[in-house]
Amino acid sequence: MENHNCGDGQNNLETGSSGYREETKFDCQLCENTLTSESGFRYHTMEHSGVENYESDDCGKKFTYQNSLTTHILTHSDVKSYLCDKCGKKFNHISSLNKHTLVHSGVKNHLCDKCGMKFSCKSYLTAHILTHNVVKNYECVDCGKKFARKSNLTRHILTHVGVRNFECDECGNKFLRKCQLTKHIQSHSDNSVKKYKCDECGKKFAHKSYLTTHALIHSGVQNYKCNECGRKFTFKSSLNTHSLIHRGVKKYKCGECGKKFTHKCSLIKHTLTHSGVRNHECDKCGEKFITKYNLTRHILTHSGVKKFECECGRKFTHKAYLTAHILTHSGVKNYKCKECGKKFTYKSSLNSHNLTHHDVGNYECGECNKKFPTMSRLQGHALRHTRVRGFKCFDCGKCFKTKTDIDQHKKVHV
Repeated sequence: MENHNCGDGQNNLETGSSGYREETKFDCQLCENTLTSESGFRYHTMEHSGVENYESDDCGKKFTYQNSLTTHILTHSDVKSYLCDKCGKKFNHISSLNKHTLVHSGVKNHLCDKCGMKFSCKSYLTAHILTHNVVKNYECVDCGKKFARKSNLTRHILTHVGVRNFECDECGNKFLRKCQLTKHIQSHSDNSVKKYKCDECGKKFAHKSYLTTHALIHSGVQNYKCNECGRKFTFKSSLNTHSLIHRGVKKYKCGECGKKFTHKCSLIKHTLTHSGVRNHECDKCGEKFITKYNLTRHILTHSGVKKFECECGRKFTHKAYLTAHILTHSGVKNYKCKECGKKFTYKSSLNSHNLTHHDVGNYECGECNKKFPTMSRLQGHALRHTRVRGFKCFDCGKCFKTKTDIDQHKKVHV
């Protein structure tokens, strides 16, 4: 066997007993791939060169080869003929579907020697290995993160400025990329297969990646902190969304009461409060809710399970309730009433308080004609005219009409 150098690759010639050349191999010194032809080797080494002369008109992504661009252009097309029978996800190419099905197998036999990460197919590993070797000359001025390609830096910059041009018509959520929106839209489909269930809360998801992301909420890990108010978040995207509140950006206005919102989805949820429609009813106490999410959170109050405990001994059914409660110990009250100077820990408390300075009573009780500034207050009041006592004390068995009443009662057991 003879060895010859060919550019950056190693050319291996193997000669059989017949005297004929049986195989020619070209080993790439950059990623350890082996190719069987010189043309294939030259084609492959171009991928390491960083030369990308073919650009997509749709998204600006650049490619080394024309055929790679042609294949990519199909991703912008709505034609996806290849369906995954496991999760319902569709693909433009059979090769993409074949790669995707490996994700469901859970088998990851391709190991990165540098960092230990495992991958379901060799192409994913090969692409990953390049991240260890590639020169990253494009640096983000906001966070210092570096990229090998200018197109990747451009997409990354959007995460800092909060530009999300792809909006879901169903719920108003916005996304940085069209592919993210397309994947999100599937979550609204009644036909979407949701076989990935969260062990903590029972919520189901159509994609394993959605479940993995959701599971972080229960982990309690919150590494992203707001420099303005100190609030922490599990996801950086949540922090970016939250930061808009401090910037005062509120372009979505309620036509009913004039209240403005930072996000369209918040406006959509708010408008439901004016309709009075509460289609989600609790089987335990009959209380109704505007959204299924609110009902799900409410149901936990009947279970009596409160695994989130404050240092003061008080326990809560949800981590969000505990987080909100902890603020009461901090003494921080950043929300001040312009009328009387009273300060509050939460903005929602200030909003409720502000109503006391105005003679607003658009919601009238049919039983006693008493008026209330909000529909929620009227509904809370209306329970006092009924005999329904859906809130049971697990310590003594006594029942109460409202959550406020039972919370007040629980203090006698402390």
